[in-house]
Amino acid sequence: MDSIKTEIVVVGAGPGGYAAAFYAADLGKKVILIERDKKLGGVCLNRGCIPSKALLYATHQIVNARESAHRGITFAEPSVDLSKLRAWKESILEKLAGGVATLAKMRGVQVIQGRAYFEGSNKLRVETESGQQFVEYEKAILAVGSLPAVPKAFDLGNPRVMTSTGALEVEDIPENLLIVGGGYIGMELGFVYAALGSKVTVVEALDAILAAADADLARPVGANAKKMFKEIRLKARVTKMATVGKQIKVESEYNGEKLTELYDRVLVSVGRVANSADLGLENTKVELDEKGFVKINAQQQTADPSIYAIGDIAGGIMLAHKAHKEARNAVENIFGESTIFDSVIPAVVFTDPELAWCGLTEAEAREKGIKYQVAKFPWTASGRALSFDRTDGVTKIIADPETERVLGVGICGAGAGELIAEAVLAIEMGATVEDIALTVHAHPTLSETLMECADAFYGHATHTFTKKKTAE
Repeated sequence: MDSIKTEIVVVGAGPGGYAAAFYAADLGKKVILIERDKKLGGVCLNRGCIPSKALLYATHQIVNARESAHRGITFAEPSVDLSKLRAWKESILEKLAGGVATLAKMRGVQVIQGRAYFEGSNKLRVETESGQQFVEYEKAILAVGSLPAVPKAFDLGNPRVMTSTGALEVEDIPENLLIVGGGYIGMELGFVYAALGSKVTVVEALDAILAAADADLARPVGANAKKMFKEIRLKARVTKMATVGKQIKVESEYNGEKLTELYDRVLVSVGRVANSADLGLENTKVELDEKGFVKINAQQQTADPSIYAIGDIAGGIMLAHKAHKEARNAVENIFGESTIFDSVIPAVVFTDPELAWCGLTEAEAREKGIKYQVAKFPWTASGRALSFDRTDGVTKIIADPETERVLGVGICGAGAGELIAEAVLAIEMGATVEDIALTVHAHPTLSETLMECADAFYGHATHTFTKKKTAE
């Protein structure tokens, strides 16, 4: 069979893959995009970021309705039609995936639906529904992502033991739901199911939920979770699971005790693993680390001169916007620009309240021995936060005590995921705390909390009394 020849082939059509394909096409390259799923968009669009945010928005309306009584506005107890909820969620995914497909067509990017396998450093075999197709290329960009990690002890072959993929289907509302893992995915979906009416128990092996964030920023999330969830167990460990009728028997260790409990469903959210198996990478010069992630340099290049890697498969922070930035980096290097990946990557957790941070965290500064100074502004002093009863927030700036350059920012509160963009720009541009303090922010807005936090750094925030802290 004759091979299709192209300049660039991109394997994987997630937020990194399709961004790379589109950028390369915009710059004049002939591009083929290979995706094994029928819909483009990858995990983020179809089984991750977008469906989870849709469900978080929808279920938050239930919470908002219940919390309006003290404002003199009451509603009847909400009724949830799961089939309509699922249909609404799926309609969003269909629109977005269709949009990506249309953009590929408009750019002249050829899309092949099938499973890719490397025959060598410059040749791919694609298994499609109509048979094998071979692709010869000059450069390849590997963007195949990651998979939910499921320890063998939890892999019962029972759909009631779910990964995030199954949980996002919302097939029913379990009366009792166990979530193993208190990270991003576990906590976000915990809020979804708790709002729908499930009694949610979270088991986390570490001594804190959302351990990647500073403890003071995660605290408001934990406080609200304790109100909405049945229980959060820290320093706890699930040791065994088994199917018992229509329930899952779970054995765990907590507070020095061994527990045996029955749950209607279990969500396993203990991280993600590299999707590097069965790709034929052994037929190339690509090297993997001990966890199966592809080794790359700062230019996204693998050990094989013809192959680049971006996104989750390249390890590091597993976020869609990081993959998107790496896509640009890879394409520019293919064009000979020698750019490196050194961008500030914001992290956002869409819990209630939201949690976002960028740059250096306080914990990282202490660990690395970096001198820093912290300023905080509590949302109890924000008129905008008070106007919609969301004072359970805090804005935090971490700065160099000598140069006053902003090193990191953390925000916990409603809309934190939107607010963090200003902080990312500030760090990227090398802004000082004074730059933020002197920037006029509209009133009344939550963005003002950044300005007032900067003012607090100097001890003169208008809406709270602070003293300038000495350097750590």
